[in-house]
Amino acid sequence: MRSPFTTALVLTLALVLAAAPARAGEPTDQLKAQVDRVLKLIDDPSLKDKPKDKRVAVRKIADDIFDFGETAKRSLGRHWAARTEAERDEFVKLFGDLLERSYISKIELYGGEKIQYLSDRTEGDQASVLSKLVTKAGADVPIEYRMLKKDDRWLVYDVIIEGVSLVSNYRTQFNKIIQTSSYAELVKKMKSRQEEMGSSAAGRLT
Repeated sequence: MRSPFTTALVLTLALVLAAAPARAGEPTDQLKAQVDRVLKLIDDPSLKDKPKDKRVAVRKIADDIFDFGETAKRSLGRHWAARTEAERDEFVKLFGDLLERSYISKIELYGGEKIQYLSDRTEGDQASVLSKLVTKAGADVPIEYRMLKKDDRWLVYDVIIEGVSLVSNYRTQFNKIIQTSSYAELVKKMKSRQEEMGSSAAGRLT
């Protein structure tokens, strides 16, 4: 199984090194537009020595790429229905912070890899964008973005790398903690991870 750090790097590369196909659909077009904003941010000389400012700016762009609420809901799975509105709001915030620490903050780790968008498929308010990451060694890593349309925007709610779903991975972890302990323990662990900024193991809770 791919390590959390490697998965983080692949996911980050998938978001910041993308190039649209010749006949991109609307989901791919919107995703690429946000990716271009990230690329400009990475190259912004005024933020070169301001990592905290850069991280805040990247998170703002991430909010325009990801539907953190939908990702959090799907990752919590059947346990979502039992949560109060306040608990849901808290969980979405904690989960968004977890994703930021595990993936989004690693935008500067790429070095020569390339991403190619292959195709996209739209069915109503859902879409799937297929792509691949080409490593410096020439290996292909298949990546699929699953998206939902909210108003006129297409937002990513899941990323599938080599057949492994981001949502499914977290759902397994969250369900294990809740079943063996409690939802309160899950929240406690997530808050604990907030205090472990920069930890290479931040993507896992167990």
